[in-house]
Formats: sequence, structure tokens, C-alpha cells
Amino acid sequence: MSRPRPRLPARPARLPLDPYVLALLGTVGLAALLPARGSAAALAGGASTAAVALLFFLYGARLSTREALDGLRHWRLHLTVLSCTFLLFPLLGLAARGLVPGLLTPSLYQGLLFLCLVPSTVQSSIAFTSIARGNVPAAICAGSFSSLAGIVITPLLAAALLGNGSGGFSPDSLLKIAFQLLLPFLLGQALRRWIGGFLLRHRQALGRVDRGSILLVVYTAFSAGMAAGIWHQVSVPRLAALLLVEAVLLAVMLLATWYGAQRLGFGRADRIAIQFAGSKKSLAAGLPMASVLFGAQAGLAVLPLMLFHQMQLMVCAVIARRRARDPEPERAAGRVAEVSPPPQQPMRQAR
Repeated sequence: MSRPRPRLPARPARLPLDPYVLALLGTVGLAALLPARGSAAALAGGASTAAVALLFFLYGARLSTREALDGLRHWRLHLTVLSCTFLLFPLLGLAARGLVPGLLTPSLYQGLLFLCLVPSTVQSSIAFTSIARGNVPAAICAGSFSSLAGIVITPLLAAALLGNGSGGFSPDSLLKIAFQLLLPFLLGQALRRWIGGFLLRHRQALGRVDRGSILLVVYTAFSAGMAAGIWHQVSVPRLAALLLVEAVLLAVMLLATWYGAQRLGFGRADRIAIQFAGSKKSLAAGLPMASVLFGAQAGLAVLPLMLFHQMQLMVCAVIARRRARDPEPERAAGRVAEVSPPPQQPMRQAR
């Protein structure tokens, strides 16, 4: 009698194309057609600065200190993800310097290097880890730790690796980071005791505030780029070369996180969490930081990050679905033991 096949997890109904990425692309198109100029640009810039501060205030108010401390128990996994995010990625970004000016322009390379410095994602890492039947609590903690560490590590890495040649970045940007990102975040942490319940009850509304704030940041950055005429520096062949470089970068990180975690002795569930948390870059965290670090050049600087974000969603969606169809080692071993007949003893010779 044949055994019933195990039911696979339901596949997500949505396509890998993220609707929010479509909204971002629409915002870029709006900035290209109707850029903010003059007094409107000054007003949009002030609103964008306030939106960035609000974003990081809400980040601080939502982060549970107890959950973060509980997640420290799996410190080897978190250290592995942080090493991939803030060590291996930047090293690959520095290695890509040899592609200038053959494949990438200096401006596109600065954006690619900045992409390698931003923290990992939280939501998509958790979603893909869950689909692939990985260690979801570890993915939650790893993404949260990466976002928290990125508030400090990303500006420091940018100061060390980008320098004054980033087209608008200067050491004064560290002060801007402190006042626009770190200070609101710490204020949110300090007030979390009193406003945490309110934020939890209005989670969906605040999510719209988050997304709307980032769209405002994108519109302001690309409007400034249109006013500065930076888009004349990018041609279709250069964009194609950028996509090719990013595809190679993503493939290297996916392979390094998967097989590297295996060499470090992690199990299947932990390897899935490491692969999805260690190979991604956060668009939500990177865009506000770029607006502070690059100023008028932020539009061109965030273009590699926007393209990489959509690429990682599409590729990781395919990988997560394939991982979901893979049998877990323990269950596979159990099935083999059940269906395999016991070895037969040799028959004794009749006397």
C-alpha cells in the first residue's frame, strides 16, 4: 500500500515583484517628470529630513530590548550574519573597484559600494525563511541585530571606505547621522515604555507611515538628482553592466552563506536563516541613510540598491520555494528506514 505524500507548504500567491518596489519606481518617474524646484525643493527637503527622523524614532520605539537580549543566546548565528553583512559584502564591494571605468562609472561604483555597507533586511528574510522551513526566530533576531548595528556601522564604514570622493559625503555627515538617525532612535527606545502599546495597536497605520516616508525620501533625492543633471551620466549599457555585476554579487553571497554555514557546522534550519539574512540588503534602511550621506547625489547613489533589492526578492523567492520542497534530513532518514526491508539472513543449508 503506497504511503500518502506529505503535503508541501502553500506557496505564496503573490508574484516576486514587490508592489512597494513598483511604488518606488513610480515615485522615481514622478520625480523625473515633475521634480521639486526652488522653494518646493526646500520644502520637500525639510519634510524629507523630518520623515527620516520619524522613521528611526519609530524603529527605536518598536524594538523590544528583551527580545534582542533573548536572541543573543544564538550568538554564533548572529555573528555569522553580521560578518556576511558588514565584512564579506564590503570586501566584495572593494574588489569591484577594478570594474571602474570598464564596466561601471565612478558614480555607479560609489552606489554599489554603498549598497554593500547597508544592513540586512528584516521582513523579507523572515518571510523567505518561513517559506523554506528554516529557523524563523533566528531570522527575526538576525535581521533586527543587523538593522540596529547598521545605524552605527554603516556610517562608520561609509566614512572609512567612501570618503570625500562619494560626491557629497564628508566627515560632517557623521554628525548628521547622529542627529537625524541615532538620536531619534535612542529617543524612541527611551519612550518605548509609554508608547509601545500604542504603536502595537496601530501597527498597520504606522506601516503606511513608514512606506510613505521612504517614498518622500526617494522623491526628494531623485528630484535633486534631476536638478543637478546627474542622469545624463548613466546610459543603458552602463545600467546593463550594473545589473550583471549585481547578479554576480548576489550569486556569490548566496553560495557563500549557504556553503559557508555548512562548513561552520550549522544545521539545515540555521543555514536557511543565515542564507536569507546574510545575503540581503535593506532598502528601507539604506534610502534614509543615503539621503543624509550623499545629499544631492543620493538619487544616483541609491539606484544600485533599488535594483539589487528587487533582484534579491525575485531570486530568493525561487530559492525559498525550492527549499520548501526539499525533505528535511531527519524526516528523509526516517522514511528510508521505513520503506527499506530488513536485511535477510542467509538460509542454512539443509542437512
